[in-house]
Amino acid sequence: MHQTPPPLPRLLLIEDDLISRSFLQTALEALPAQVDCAETLKGALDCAGQHDYALWLIDVNLPDGRGSDLLEQLRRYHPLTPALAHTADTCDALARQLRDDGFENVLVKPLSRESLLRSVRAALPPVATDLQALPAWDEARALSALNGQQAHIKALRDLFMGELPSVRDAIAQALRDEDRGQLQQQLHRLQASCGFVGAARLGAAAAQLQQQPENPAARASLTQAIHQLLLN
Repeated sequence: MHQTPPPLPRLLLIEDDLISRSFLQTALEALPAQVDCAETLKGALDCAGQHDYALWLIDVNLPDGRGSDLLEQLRRYHPLTPALAHTADTCDALARQLRDDGFENVLVKPLSRESLLRSVRAALPPVATDLQALPAWDEARALSALNGQQAHIKALRDLFMGELPSVRDAIAQALRDEDRGQLQQQLHRLQASCGFVGAARLGAAAAQLQQQPENPAARASLTQAIHQLLLN
């Protein structure tokens, strides 16, 4: 039976400044994640009424109110959703107040892409997908990716399996070095390759580790998925 990888986390970004919103949205989509945007309290409440979100990123000052007031309203309906505040204000007293108001962390703009993603990953709920429910090899997905060319699947899988030990070692090295850029690059390439050859379980594990590279469970899941394929 054809099974798909777990869906991307859905995030709600509330930011009224166009330049800041464009930067934040582009960076967040690289998690990878699905990002919805709102510019006002009203827009954010409308979005929250239509979708469930894994995380809210809320500007402290909005055209129609305060970020803390928005968080209070959102929490009436979604009490467990984590939230990050973002602001250009560097005042320590404000940061303490925002945490008291219920924000997990306060991001000070301008901030780097890596700093943003690190904070978002730390705030996202832990990985909970049962990877063992996915097949090691998904024939239907591989055939779809290769336009039904059955003969190409074996050739590509042989190449994929031949390169997998070196990919495993490169990912392990990136984790040891805490090289987030190299890690994300390796995981992105691995996830794409898994899609072509139908390595469903490993592809899902790579996607999870992309989202939460510091999560021990996600790291263990990737190691196990690679080991299982190499043993077959």
